[in-house]
Amino acid sequence: MNFLKRVLGSSPKQELVSIPSGRLYLSRSQNSVKGYSECIFKDAVAAVRRTTTEFHYQIVVQRAYEEGEEQLEDEEDEESFDEYTFLIDEALHFRQSESDEGQTIFAWKDLLGDPGDLYEFVCDDGTDTSVMKDFFHIVLQCQYERKYSKSSKLAADEELSEFIYVGPTQSPPSPKVAGSPGRSALTTPTRRRSSVQAAVPAPVTPGSVSTTMPEQYTVKSVLGSDEAELHVFDASMGVFLLQEAVVTATVKDTDNWNYWLDVLSSNKHWLGFFISPDINPVFNYEHLSFIFNYYADDGSASSWLLHFKDADTLEHFQEILMRALWESLNQQSWIKTNYDERDYVLQAFNDMTMEDAPPLEEEEEEEEETEEFEDAGEEVQKDTETYDEDEEYDDVLGSRAFQGEGKNSQLAVGYKHDRSFVVRGNKLGVFKHTPDNTLAFSTTIENLRTPDGKAFSPAKVMLHAEDSSMILQNPNKANSLYSMDLEYGKIVDEWKIHDDVPVTSFTPSKKFAQMTSEPTFVGISDNSLFRVDPRLAGDKLVDSEHQSYVTKSAFSAVATTDMGHLAVASAKGDIRLYDRLGIRAKTQIPALGEAIIGLDVSADGHWILGTCKTYLLLIDATIKDGKYAGQLGFQRSFGKDSKPRPKCLQLSPEHVAQMQAETKQPLSFTQGHFNTGINSKETTIVSSSGPYVITWNLKQVLKGERNSYTIKRYADRVTADNFKFGSDKNVIVALPDDVGMVNKRSFKKPTRESIATPVKAFRG
Repeated sequence: MNFLKRVLGSSPKQELVSIPSGRLYLSRSQNSVKGYSECIFKDAVAAVRRTTTEFHYQIVVQRAYEEGEEQLEDEEDEESFDEYTFLIDEALHFRQSESDEGQTIFAWKDLLGDPGDLYEFVCDDGTDTSVMKDFFHIVLQCQYERKYSKSSKLAADEELSEFIYVGPTQSPPSPKVAGSPGRSALTTPTRRRSSVQAAVPAPVTPGSVSTTMPEQYTVKSVLGSDEAELHVFDASMGVFLLQEAVVTATVKDTDNWNYWLDVLSSNKHWLGFFISPDINPVFNYEHLSFIFNYYADDGSASSWLLHFKDADTLEHFQEILMRALWESLNQQSWIKTNYDERDYVLQAFNDMTMEDAPPLEEEEEEEEETEEFEDAGEEVQKDTETYDEDEEYDDVLGSRAFQGEGKNSQLAVGYKHDRSFVVRGNKLGVFKHTPDNTLAFSTTIENLRTPDGKAFSPAKVMLHAEDSSMILQNPNKANSLYSMDLEYGKIVDEWKIHDDVPVTSFTPSKKFAQMTSEPTFVGISDNSLFRVDPRLAGDKLVDSEHQSYVTKSAFSAVATTDMGHLAVASAKGDIRLYDRLGIRAKTQIPALGEAIIGLDVSADGHWILGTCKTYLLLIDATIKDGKYAGQLGFQRSFGKDSKPRPKCLQLSPEHVAQMQAETKQPLSFTQGHFNTGINSKETTIVSSSGPYVITWNLKQVLKGERNSYTIKRYADRVTADNFKFGSDKNVIVALPDDVGMVNKRSFKKPTRESIATPVKAFRG
């Protein structure tokens, strides 16, 4: 996993001692299930290197190449390694011995492998004895400095002797094949020029950790507990560090749908906190891990990892943890829920490939990759001019002219014409999309007022009727909507929906209806969905296309496909799929627990995208088997055993921890959107949280690639964002006092630098 890779700072890599020639082996224990021992590097250099963190050092083993060999390796094996690094700590049990042939061996534990697995560096014959002696002594000094956080210059030999490990050492096998290492429980091989970091015990205390349950709560019962290793993410080093080899994680019921997680070892209470969506839970079965965020009393966030001994233990812990989270959100019994719904919830938070995602044809993939390559080539010159001149700025022309009272809050992107509209208080800013993919300020429509002269700030806006008009919602008048003529820049009509139907949200009658003269559109209230027809006299709600529910449904968002099928989400977290208005839903997708605050669907209805506060929910609406295989859940009901599997698009907990360390604010996504356009394929998703705009690559998401997203940080909070119509490369971004269009190529993979460094502003 990339987040376990060692990330060094930009300062020089200072080597304290180096052994110029040897071989690196991974010697496996006799009981290992991973196979035989293997020679990793048949010709290597070993060194002790200083890191950018005081009192922290590494053993570094690098592959040595003969002339021409490196180029050949590049051509033949893109997955090979050049370098292994290991943070020096006494837990490595570093030791020195001799082989039967009299060669000096330096060995240390593979902390992430099976018990008894060792890395062994065998020094070549002729290696200077004094160099090997220095190597061993310096490693002892490094262990001393790490443990006591002070210089070893004055340490006596007796003080260093505590780090001399006495124990059995395996003799290395004869080299057979020089290969790459197998995967360990917490490490995934990375590409060339990468380092693999072995995590070691390290006393790390991020923030002010509180473990005490508040006095007003008492433990009613224990849902369950499991043993695991405890690791914490060290942002300065970019790695999860082992804190305790054995801890017990216990989920406790404190009554009234509140649940508490305790993490304790035999001699320390490590963590204690209430379970909520903000912990950003991720379960990874490939690495037998549960990753989550913890929030300290001082507001700081840290990312933690529990590594379990086997899949059965992780599965048991996942069920009790997710039961607690689900019950706290839904305030009803998990046990009384049917098995399919429970399984649906558990699968959603697994860090794995979507089982029900359609396979991508190789020919299609190759064609897409070729197109992407060609597109990239065509854009190199333009992008260089746009970004290289000053990468700290994005492009906009005249956005500073759209100022005054209030803050930018709503964004509407034109489909028919190249215009975007931004709501700022009771004003509307109009921006033109230029041929070189920037925004140019056009005008401001001032003083938005109802036909009877009352000013208001719209809570929601939607372009309508070939982008010639805009529908606006007045937050102070829930039973009406207003129509603005954009040519004249004036609100010209009030549409009363119904006295008993307050409007929660609304959307075009079909995905691209705003490009046509279609007058009707779709609305929802708390417990109903309906068609609005402005041509009707009196109330504009169409009675024959009004579906109402007796119970409180808490509808919160609605979206339509190109065929006019409807998806309706709720604050409870469930999603209903309809083939048309006026009838009951064909499919109801269970709730995970969090409220859905935004909804989008692909034009063909294949994909549904729900936005929750801490994650986005991606659902494949295609029926996979049975009589109606290939049809959509909008048209037919899913079979009892074939509910669609959801995929939670989450930011990695370690990235969330770094973001919150920067902003001091919890994660809170704005509505997510697919890129969209006539005959365009949905390939990318965009949303934002705080000052970060995030895009997900849909193909990478469906392949199960972790961290399949890129980010761009601004100096201020992002209030709204969406793709330019017909493009997956250009994103329109609204900040409280700025608006701009940004090319997706300027987004970066999340790193300490990209998370911490904002672009200054939009150029104006």
